[in-house]
Formats: sequence, structure tokens, C-alpha cells
Amino acid sequence: MTPKITANMEDYLETIHLIEAEQGSVRVKDIAGRMCISCASVSEAVKSLDRQGLVSHPRYDLISLTERGAEIARRIYERHRIIRRFLRDVLLLDAETAEEDACRIEHSMSPKTVDRLREFLEASR
Repeated sequence: MTPKITANMEDYLETIHLIEAEQGSVRVKDIAGRMCISCASVSEAVKSLDRQGLVSHPRYDLISLTERGAEIARRIYERHRIIRRFLRDVLLLDAETAEEDACRIEHSMSPKTVDRLREFLEASR
């Protein structure tokens, strides 16, 4: 049985995905800086993600997403992008509010709802 991925874990996976895309490599301090949390907190979370097979983090080395972790991170980020776009382009929220609310909403919205939002946004282009 695969353990449930919490909203907090999703945030870590999404952050690792974004840093990897921007910089090519990810260190604990990169995640801590991006998420405004302590390196110790990041280390504990990364250990947990490593045990679940979502990241690879050899001791004192760079962090990378596993294939499974990368797939989950891509889905999370896509969900975030769709929700942010809907909030900004349809509901006309300012960029900062849309970003903050998308971060909150992305963890609780069903895949079916996200698919409908995507369809709506594509149809309204």
C-alpha cells in the first residue's frame, strides 16, 4: 500500500520540481530558502520523501525527484497553474492573491474539478 501524500509533502515535491527546473540541482538550503523554513525541517521532510521513494537524497548530496516523485510533482504543479490561471484570468484576482489562493486550493481540489477548469479555460481562449 502506498502511503498517502500529505499537502505538506506535495508542497515539498512541487518546490523541488521548480528548483530543479530553474537551477538543475537542488540542495536542502535551496528548499529551505524557497519555502521560508529551517534546513532541519527540510532535512526531515526529505528523509520521509526518500523513504517513500519520491526523492533520491544520498547523505550530504543533491536532492532529485525519482520518476514517481517527478510525475506527482508535475501533476501538482499543473493543478496549481490551472487554478492560478482561473483565479487570475476569470475571477480577475490580482497575481499575488491568485498565487496564494492557488497554493491553498491545489491540495483539496479533485482531479475531476481540475479537469473541468482546464476544459473551461481552453474553451474560453
